[in-house]
Amino acid sequence: MNPKIKELLERIRQIQDEIEQEMARRRAELHTDFENKRIRFEREVLEQQRRFKMGLFKYLRQAKFRNIISAPIIYSMLFPMLLLDLFVTIYQYTCFPLYGIPRVRRRDYFVFDRAYLGYLNIIEKINCAYCSYGNGLMSYVKEIVGRTEQYWCPIKHARRVLQAHPYYDGFVDYGDAETYREELDRLRAELAKLDLEEEKEEEKAEKGKDEDETEKDENNDQK
Repeated sequence: MNPKIKELLERIRQIQDEIEQEMARRRAELHTDFENKRIRFEREVLEQQRRFKMGLFKYLRQAKFRNIISAPIIYSMLFPMLLLDLFVTIYQYTCFPLYGIPRVRRRDYFVFDRAYLGYLNIIEKINCAYCSYGNGLMSYVKEIVGRTEQYWCPIKHARRVLQAHPYYDGFVDYGDAETYREELDRLRAELAKLDLEEEKEEEKAEKGKDEDETEKDENNDQK
């Protein structure tokens, strides 16, 4: 990989880490505790949120006609999404071990935490769960397809690709035949190391969680 591009990618990863840290700080300001990936809002915050909850009758009465008639079409997409989820999962569980590629952990891409928001009614919670599933599925599939592409065809396109998967920037430049032959085995070998990287990320997250708990306990003791 070009040294300059490698340096820029490393800076991007550092910025992403800083963004995640800032988001964690913001979540703390909103008085939320993340326990076993379920959000438990403090009682005072929930009570305040429920003041903004819209009742079902009012919600349906104010719903726009275009939203009502389009709802069956939107929710009909659930069936092809379920099929996509099933077949992509079968694919990675059968083929990835043959290629020596670590399987994508499905649970990392599906987050259903909006159900704990006190200001959403039941219809809004269902809508949010549906959107969470759809977007989580696309991210899950994107990761699986990205790993597949790095194994079989790690070559950049001649034109710019919007919202490419995270492996794309490490691909060989378009038309660089000599480097492609040299880099193909290395890029495949990098995929086999993903499990180790994910374990390190988990350890880092657990360490950060322990530090947050320690800081919280110290603040409570001071109070």
